[in-house]
Amino acid sequence: MTRTARIVREYGPFPGIEAVHGVSYDGSQVWFASGDKLNALDPDSGETTRSLDVPAHAGTAFDGEHLYQIAEDRIQKIDPESGRVLSTIPAPAGGGDSGLAWAEGTLWVGHYRERQIHQIDPETGKVLRTLQSNRFVTGVTWSDGELWHATWENEESEIRRVDPESGAVLDAMRMPEGTFVAGMEAGGDRFYCGGGGKNGVVRAVARR
Repeated sequence: MTRTARIVREYGPFPGIEAVHGVSYDGSQVWFASGDKLNALDPDSGETTRSLDVPAHAGTAFDGEHLYQIAEDRIQKIDPESGRVLSTIPAPAGGGDSGLAWAEGTLWVGHYRERQIHQIDPETGKVLRTLQSNRFVTGVTWSDGELWHATWENEESEIRRVDPESGAVLDAMRMPEGTFVAGMEAGGDRFYCGGGGKNGVVRAVARR
């Protein structure tokens, strides 16, 4: 069953930011990738509080201590305090990667064009598992033991909960007409979603 997603708040557009490429949440701040920076957003005030000068071309993740950021053909592990890149692994798609999420010691990476999600080793980049979708994958997140991912194809976007073993769709929310998702992360009772394309906004979508 597919229901309509409910947008509860919109943040931005932000000065100097044309597009949001990846989104993560560290428990208090929303981090979003904007090409050449990672930006921290206070979800209560709606203000950006700081930015890190790192390549930020696609998905973003947080492991409880460090940020992970897709930068073209690689994934960088970043100290969120200093912005220093601590280590780098190859991205599984080598440039076609989209979403990024952390769960129980591994990274989950969306592969946009191949409509796939890869579970990888965060130390080596080795692919441990691959799930297949039937739509272009534009964001990945884990929350409360559930795997969710965003899709964007044929001018429609959905947020889907899928079986982490088979990739089967268990639940789906269709974004309202004209709104899309590029990058997403669960945070509390909502998903934080990049607006996609040249739309430099972050939207909060109710989870239920």
